[in-house]
Amino acid sequence: MGADARRDRLIKLLEPVVAVEGLDLEDVTVTPAGKRRLLRIIVDGDGGVSLDKVADVSQLVSKALDESDAMGGSPYVLEVTSPGVDRPLTEPRHWRRAKGRLVKADLRDGTSVEGRVLSALDAGVELSVEGATRLLAWDELAKGRVQVEFSRPDGAEDLEEDVDDLDMNDTDDTDDTDDVEDTDDEDEDEEHDAGGDGAKG
Repeated sequence: MGADARRDRLIKLLEPVVAVEGLDLEDVTVTPAGKRRLLRIIVDGDGGVSLDKVADVSQLVSKALDESDAMGGSPYVLEVTSPGVDRPLTEPRHWRRAKGRLVKADLRDGTSVEGRVLSALDAGVELSVEGATRLLAWDELAKGRVQVEFSRPDGAEDLEEDVDDLDMNDTDDTDDTDDVEDTDDEDEDEEHDAGGDGAKG
């Protein structure tokens, strides 16, 4: 089985498994790791991904893989983790979870815009650009990336509070991007031998 076909099969198998825990399956990669393979499952959610969630997802994914032949007969190590802040923003949910963050948005016409995310709407994403609100339609956007801020500009905290007030349907005061960054190292590894059960690594 080719690499692309295996990845597609794994995504189809694991998306509903991850969804049981209220999370999204962001990516699946399989890479050589010595005599074994490393299967990395990246998950994310609106409220961030806690270590407990990672452990729960790891158990569910391990069970689903043991009950299928998606990974073939060769041994592999399973790692479940959350994305880092450097992951590209390519889906509306990514922009929603970056609310309040400074981002650089690459547009399909080759230009780019830097601003702070105010909200993600059905029509597109609203950014605060040099003090003005700008709406970028989804079909204008190629991708975005959260910018690292070593010192927050004056009024940034007030802006984040205003952003929370703008989204009347959002009752979660958690800083999503910080949660993602904090849990980036909170991964769960399991080692699987061919034909055997996974053991904690």
